[in-house]
Amino acid sequence: MTLSVAHLSDPHITTGPAAAAPTAGLRAALDRVLALDPLPDCAVITGDLTERGEPGEYAALREEIDAFPLPLHLVAGNHDAPEALVGGFGGTRFLGGGTLTSYVVEHPAFTVVVLDSWVSGSPGGRLGSGQLARLDRALARRPGVPALVCLHHPPVPVGIPFLDAMGLADGPALAEVVAARPRVVRVLAGHVHRPVTAPFAGSTVAVAPSTYRQSGLVLREGVPGYPDEPPAFLLHVLPGAPAGAAWVTHTVPTAGPGLSRRVRYARPSC
Repeated sequence: MTLSVAHLSDPHITTGPAAAAPTAGLRAALDRVLALDPLPDCAVITGDLTERGEPGEYAALREEIDAFPLPLHLVAGNHDAPEALVGGFGGTRFLGGGTLTSYVVEHPAFTVVVLDSWVSGSPGGRLGSGQLARLDRALARRPGVPALVCLHHPPVPVGIPFLDAMGLADGPALAEVVAARPRVVRVLAGHVHRPVTAPFAGSTVAVAPSTYRQSGLVLREGVPGYPDEPPAFLLHVLPGAPAGAAWVTHTVPTAGPGLSRRVRYARPSC
């Protein structure tokens, strides 16, 4: 049996005159997910769900995803506001049925653990000892089942100084937890607005590109800017054969020649 998880990130949904481009980017990504065969087992959006963390932006996001037919897990990013996120999605399937921005969803064949690395007033992130302890307990409950740990800020430097200056402050502490749980098959992150992979504590960090716009690959000091590069998402796959196959990650473009923009699921009108 093949397992797969669609990994989207950084849609930056907003309202008003600037809303069209990020909304179109998220729509194209969700449509592309639903064009995959077989369909993924679930999807994750690793943060910066909105541009300003305002209630109206979460309402706009909900209009786009409410009818999405697959399990979909939301992660808070530095552009988000956890209280407003819970206000818009608390008690729904998008936050694991609960009212916290850190939660666990136990799918039949794998576990998704969502962490909240948001820090008030800072573009950088931190998890804190409490979340890390809860992560360890969640991973211990199903030691033989693959787990994907999801957060916004990458726990390792990515080589872009501007972005590394606003990374995850307690990445080494997260590494200690992950290293003790060998069934963590991926640590999923966003924040960087471009695809990045790196080894991490016996697992692999996979940073998804943005569904909206990409950061420049600026490996020296300076602001990366937003070059004209296509939006995309990642697809993490455990092939069904041969036995003992490892998880692999594909980059899936969502815009470009030959890609349909046809809506594949019903959205409420507004």
